[in-house]
Amino acid sequence: MSTNAVPTDPRLDLLLFCLDRSRERFDRALAGVTVEQANTRPAPRTAPRIDSLTWLSWHTAREIDLQISALTGTAPLWTASGFAARFALPLPDDTEDWHHTPEQAALVRIDDLTLLTDYLDAAYTLIRDYLTNLPAAALTDVVDRSWDPPVTRASRLASIIDDAAQHSGQAVYSRRLLGLEG
Repeated sequence: MSTNAVPTDPRLDLLLFCLDRSRERFDRALAGVTVEQANTRPAPRTAPRIDSLTWLSWHTAREIDLQISALTGTAPLWTASGFAARFALPLPDDTEDWHHTPEQAALVRIDDLTLLTDYLDAAYTLIRDYLTNLPAAALTDVVDRSWDPPVTRASRLASIIDDAAQHSGQAVYSRRLLGLEG
């Protein structure tokens, strides 16, 4: 766990530890890459669903942002903190990126890597603050009754963190497919 973590319930500590691992993996995946490399899909013809480092990073920040904002009842960082304007993507602000086709994913491009790391940092700070201040008893709260069985807060948080772990691993794989070490 990072050194700035506040001791909490062991279940929350575990969630924070897993979260921090995925953020560190993104740092490794993005280290030393150029904007062109970040925006490149490694194998667009043979494996069109292997997304660019840009899309994987953006999507991860976005899914953390949207889901934690929903849990807190606050506006997403995407719009409230100006990330939509900074990214200026040719997609609607409410794009459902988890449903993106390879062609839509390819539209997620940046001109400056700092933009990606800024959004990742903001989203990871959002979820870290949420977890750090969450009473352990709240983990059993039902947050979504549209599923059978209904989704608890713990289940939703595990899903968010698992998604971040998957995409950070995919980012490392995409980096290697680009011929980069790491």
